[in-house]
Formats: sequence, structure tokens, C-alpha cells
Amino acid sequence: MVSSSSVADGLSLGQILSVLSARKSLIATLMLLVLVTAAIVTAFMPRWYLSTAMIRVQKPEEKVALFQAESSGFYDPYFTQEQLEILRSKQILYQVIEALDLRQELGNVFAEGETLTLEMAYRILRYKMLDIESAKPGTTLIDIGVWAREDPQLAAAVANAIAQIYAEDRVAFAVSDQMEGIERLKSELSQQEQTVAEQRDTVEALRSELGVSGVDISVEALSQDIENLRALERTLISLRVEAIGRKSRWENFAAIPREERINLVNSELILDQNIQSLLQAYLLAQQQQERLRSQLGEAHPELRSGQRNLVTIEEQLDNLLDGYAKSLEMGWLESQARVKELEGQLLSARAAQISSARDIMRPFEDAVEILREEEQIYQTLKLTLRQREIDFQAPKKSIEILNPAEPTAFPGRPSWLLNMLLALVAGGALGIGTALLVELLDTSFRSIEDLEQELGLPILGVIPRDNASVSEANFSGPMAEPYRVMQTNIDLASDGNDAGILAVQSAGPGEGKSTTLVNLATAMALSGHRILLIDSDLRRPTIHQHIGCEKSPGLSELMSGASTASECVRSTKIPGLSVMPSGKGTFQLTILQAKRMREVLNDLSSQYDKILLDSPPVIGVSDASVVGGVVDDVILVVQHRRNPKAMTIRARELLRKNKARVLGVVLNRVPVGGGADYSYYTSNYNYYGTKKNVRKSGVDKEPEGFSMVE
Repeated sequence: MVSSSSVADGLSLGQILSVLSARKSLIATLMLLVLVTAAIVTAFMPRWYLSTAMIRVQKPEEKVALFQAESSGFYDPYFTQEQLEILRSKQILYQVIEALDLRQELGNVFAEGETLTLEMAYRILRYKMLDIESAKPGTTLIDIGVWAREDPQLAAAVANAIAQIYAEDRVAFAVSDQMEGIERLKSELSQQEQTVAEQRDTVEALRSELGVSGVDISVEALSQDIENLRALERTLISLRVEAIGRKSRWENFAAIPREERINLVNSELILDQNIQSLLQAYLLAQQQQERLRSQLGEAHPELRSGQRNLVTIEEQLDNLLDGYAKSLEMGWLESQARVKELEGQLLSARAAQISSARDIMRPFEDAVEILREEEQIYQTLKLTLRQREIDFQAPKKSIEILNPAEPTAFPGRPSWLLNMLLALVAGGALGIGTALLVELLDTSFRSIEDLEQELGLPILGVIPRDNASVSEANFSGPMAEPYRVMQTNIDLASDGNDAGILAVQSAGPGEGKSTTLVNLATAMALSGHRILLIDSDLRRPTIHQHIGCEKSPGLSELMSGASTASECVRSTKIPGLSVMPSGKGTFQLTILQAKRMREVLNDLSSQYDKILLDSPPVIGVSDASVVGGVVDDVILVVQHRRNPKAMTIRARELLRKNKARVLGVVLNRVPVGGGADYSYYTSNYNYYGTKKNVRKSGVDKEPEGFSMVE
């Protein structure tokens, strides 16, 4: 074990391992306590069941744009994240709550039967029950997981309802986009039809005015001037078409409310890559904020910092979107200005052509050309409208429910395996920490060297913990070896005085002095000595219980003269061992009775080789001082790691003050493997016994020599 100085300086790795080995029972007890507590808590925790529905989401078609080919679908890494947020949105969950009457259902579980408000039900569903995530990175597969308390049917119903309502919502969104595009095309087609009719009227009016009723309008003039003029007209038509497109984009964008423009991620209304990147950054920041809000408190610094960052990005987006709207408007105005400029140039060119006599037919031809172009635009719009109507009749399926949710048979939470593993780790950490803390706070003697240095006394013996009682059956075995060693050390320390009177004392109660004394007396008697064992602890006598004899008559009757020594001494089945119990009453030893006690012991010493006295504790009981003053020698029993060293040192000082001769110290109840300092004693005792004795000593837990009264 570690010394006091090493504890003060901290524990090395080897010392820590030694401490953990010595206190493994404490660590095991704490680990078991934590495991049992975790098991009880887990057993009483509410059961949560998880049901999951898997869906596949395809990116829907964009809004119908005039004079623009449809774009083919492609994987968008931000699209799946956007759909996850839509699935968690109030737009979807409010419908689920109303469809399944979850306000009452959740109120029964979380609010003692009270009907919840729609917002409260949404918060419980969103933050306590919902577990929506991408099923596999890089795909558009989404798992809609729902946790329900004590109700697997409810979990499955909510998961399926979310998938169904989300699918219906996405279909309705796609249909509304198509309807808006079709209506726009119909409006343009109607206007173009009117334009064609007006141009036909113009052609017929010119035919009549110029008298060219026989001219076939399908025949084109091939003069160079007319071709130049027509090229200018075609340019004008292109500019008009471009102006119509710019106007359409500007009007569509301007019609969207400011607060909804943030949802236009990947929309073809926004062609600015910087805005698209900032929109995607805003979406990711918003998702991060939602995740932090479910994990941290509202006042957490990281949550507040994320909120400020989100506000900053939103302000930047608003500024950029306002600037983009202005740029669309400016683009449309610029196109209009170019159209007007070209119209002016065309009018000037036409006037110059008409002024020429040889170009008298030019107005008519120009009108016919314009009619052809307007009819071509009309046919294009008509074909586009037809294509969109066909697409509307057979819309593309953007949502597919792959795996509907089903009720599970076993709860997903709490997890017994996870809780037990966490409890095992926590119990291990608690046990190790407690063992180290107890070691650092322990003020008892930590080693034999420490004990000898502090007390200035030799170690007479080391008694292992759970050592069997000495009897005739195991006297030659390793269980009796500590007491034979103690007997030898006592003989050497007492200068070979066989007729000695010896008292066994301890600093405090419960240190095992009575058990040690009985085993020592048995070992001495079995080695051929005549031993008298006297119980002089008149306050709390225990020797009669160890021996198995009557308590009276005993020492108190002998001291008072009520009985003789022969009446108080009893023989036992152990050859050479006699015992004198304490006797009845509350007789106490005082200084005045020390002389009588000494006379009694002197009379008995002639009949025995050794007289062993069981004494009261030194500290707190005055009887111990009387016993220590009338005996030849005192043995101090110290239980391993029981009392603070100051208490044992104080007992040693009291004995020295009373002029008691202390032969040495017996260290009792030392655990096997308690440290390298003790292993020599606790492990090597088995060396001296035969295999038969070792096996027998392992079973001889009950003292056959006790209940020894003849």
C-alpha cells in the first residue's frame, strides 16, 4: 500500500492499481448499486415505440416559362434538406394533428387528459415525437420516424399520416404551378389570336387601298431593300419576345411576398448564383438553429450567436433580393426602350421605302410579312399550351411511399443495453473515483513500515482476513500459521519468560482482539503449553461466547470473593487450555482493585505457563489501564485500515503513560492481496501446510475446538 507522503504528493500508476486491487470490493459494490439503480429506473421509465415510413421524393418541375425548353431532373443536394424542413413545418403537421385529433390524444398522455392547443400539440409532435432524417446520404430517400409513448399504433398512424399529407401537399403544389403556367399561356394565346386577326384586317385594308386584290399574299418580293427591312422587322420581333420574357419574370418575382422569397432556393426565377448560394446558406443555418434549439436552452450563448447569424444572413438576403427585383425591372425597361428605338428606326425605314415609287407595294408586303410572323407566334403558343395540357392530364409522380409505417412489438426507448452500458461505465467511474478518494482521505496506517515507525513497536503478527479459527483439526495447516508465528514472536520479545501474564488490548472496540486472543491461546495450548484464558472485559465480555460456556461464575465473582478460582476456571476440549469467563453483574475494575487483581493473577500464574487476558479498549474505558498495570506484557491489536492512526498512537501513549510494557503490535484482518507489504504474510502462510491441510483449512470455517467445555 502507499505511504502517507506518497498520498500527499499524489498517486503513481502502480499505487493507483494497488489501491484499486485492495478496494475492489468497494468498486464492485458501487458498480452493482449503480447497475441495480439503472435497472430499476429503466424498468419504471415510460416505453416509447418508434415507427418509420420511408418515402422517395423527386424534384418537381419548375414553373412553366414562356419560350423556354423544359429542364430535365437532376439530383440536388439541397433539395432533400429543404424537404426535411417542409416535413417538419406547421403546414404539414397542423394537418396531421387535425386529421388524427392529436390535440386530445397527446393531451391524454402529456397533459393529464386536457385538450391541447394546436401550437402545444405541434411542439410536442415536432420536438418530442418526430425523428425525420435522410435514409441514406446522396439519395432522395427520407425516413419519417415517429416516437409514441406506450402506444405503437399511434406512432405508425402519425408516421403514415405525415407521409400521406406531405404527398398530397406536394401534388397540390405541383398542380398549382402547372395551372398557373397554363392560364398564363391561355392569356398569351388569346392576345396573340387577337393580334393575328387585327393584322389580317390591316392586310385586307392595304389590298383594297393599293388595288392589289389579285396579289397572292403567299408570294414574297425578293428585292434587296425589302429583305433589309424584313431583317429589321425580325430583329424587332426578337426584341419584343425578349421584352415579354423579361416582363413575365419581373411580374412573377414581384408578385411573390417578401417573406416567401427565401423559399425560392434553386428556383429558375432567380438566376443570380450569389443569391442562390446565400439562400442555401440561410437554409442550412436555419436547420442548425432548429437542431440547437431542441438540444440547448433558449439562453444558451451558442443558440443566441446562431440566431444573430441567421438574422444577418436574412438581412443580406432581403437586400440582395430587393436589388434583384430592381434589376429585373430595369432589364424589362431596358428591353422596352430598345423595342421603341427599333420601332422608330423601322418606321423611318418604312417611310423611306414607301416614298419610292418603285416600292409602292412595300406596305402591303410588310403587312403580309407581319401577319405571317404573328401567325407563327400564335401556332407556337398553341402547341406549347397543348403540350402543357397533356402534361397536366398526366402529372409526374414526385412522391412515392416505399415502406409504410407499421406498429412495432418492442419499445425503442429506453434501451436496456445502452442504459446498462452507461450504468456500467458510470458505476466503474464512481467506484474507481470513490476508491481513490477514500484512499486519499484515509488516515489509518497504510503499511507495516508506517505502523512500526509511527508506534515504535515491532510487528508480532499479521492475521489475514477471514482466517479460520484454530482447532486441533487445522493446527498443522496454514490457517494456524499466523498464530504460531505470533506465539514465536511473543516468546522472543518477552525474553523467553514462559510464566508471563499477557493482556491483549486495542485502541477501540471491534478490532478483533477477542478472536485473536482465543486463537492465540488455542495455538499455544496445542503446542504443549498450559494456558489460562481470562475475560477481563467486564463491560462487554465475549470470551464465553467464543468458547461456548456459561458466563458465571467468573472473574467478577472471584474478585468479589463470591467464588473460588477452581469454581471460576473451566477446562476445554483443547488439551492444556482453560478459561475463566467474566462473570455476572456490572463489576468494574478500578485502581483500588488493582492490588486484588494482581494477587489473583499471581496465585493463578503458578498453575499455568501463560495467562492471557482479554482487555477492554484502551481509549474511552478506564478498565484497560488497570489491566495494563497488573500484567507483565501487553499486545496491541490494530485492525487493518479501521481507525485513524492518531487513535492508535494515542492508545500507545496511554499505555506508555500507565507504564505498561507493550511487546508489539498484531495487525488483524489484513485482506489477501492488500499490497506487496502484506502479501509476504497473507500469501506465504500456505507454504507451510500440506496439500491435505490446505484443502482442509479451506473448509474448516467453524472452530471445532470451540463449544469446548467438558
